[in-house]
Amino acid sequence: MLLSVVAIVIGLAVLVWSADLFVDGAAGAARSLGMSTLLVGMIIIGFGTSAPEMSVSVLSAMQGNPGIALGNAYGSNITNIALILGITALISPVIIRSQVLKNELPILLGITFLAYFHLKDGQITRIEAIVELIVLLVVFIWMTLQSRNKSSKGDALEVELAYELEQMKPLRAWSLLIVGLVLLVVSSRILVWGSVNIAQSFGVSDLIIGLTVIAIGTSLPELASSIAAARKGEHDLAVGNVIGSNLFNTLAVVGLAGVIHPMQLPAEVISRDWMVMLSLTVLLFALGFGPKEKGEKSINRFGGGFLVATYIGYTLYLIASVIQK
Repeated sequence: MLLSVVAIVIGLAVLVWSADLFVDGAAGAARSLGMSTLLVGMIIIGFGTSAPEMSVSVLSAMQGNPGIALGNAYGSNITNIALILGITALISPVIIRSQVLKNELPILLGITFLAYFHLKDGQITRIEAIVELIVLLVVFIWMTLQSRNKSSKGDALEVELAYELEQMKPLRAWSLLIVGLVLLVVSSRILVWGSVNIAQSFGVSDLIIGLTVIAIGTSLPELASSIAAARKGEHDLAVGNVIGSNLFNTLAVVGLAGVIHPMQLPAEVISRDWMVMLSLTVLLFALGFGPKEKGEKSINRFGGGFLVATYIGYTLYLIASVIQK
């Protein structure tokens, strides 16, 4: 048991660190190959912040534990909105631009409903997983085309890009990419092994482990970047991180895991976890139409406190459900 706990702690620490190395290396390598600044930014915003979730979910699916993959994806989405945006808003009100309310949030809401149609029969088939990956590709292309037609001053993507990107030599970029990828795989294996052992020892389902311990751990990059953004007054970064990450979690993380290992799902995935994820996405809409901060719609500290309280309540409910069993 102690060894499993140590494995989870070490696995999470190395996972978060290696994801950062991997993203920096991927961005640098992409730029050295002549990719546009916009596409490099998409790598950082979307794939980059979801790298831990993707590596953990793919490996857990390969090892026959798809519950961890699904719990990790949906648990991370819940954590991103309720805990990360909540904490960020407590530090500094989070501004939500009208463009986000008109474009990005409706897409996220639509994808959340798509997830329902794939979950309602109690399974995610390989075909449904492929559909999710195709939808991700379509969304990626659409967002790229949309961003090319916007002014850099008015687009959260460009703000994120200017904040994150740094110039680096090709040799260093490729070295970081390779080292980060290797460490991602190794740390994910260690984390999944420790989590499965603890789940089996306590009789807890893989889904619960994915929704709690692994979801929080793999969301640490989003938490760190969002808090840093709030301190620097870059409010768009927090919202951009969460929306981009949730899009990738719902489509790429679940899609990749489902292609590798089709999933049989317990009924509470829809009645509990999907409903919480949907409610928080709708709540994000509502908060976006709330009080103004410096002429912009924002999530104020009261809204942030409500989001954090919601997350605590959800987590306590999960713990209580485990104890009752």
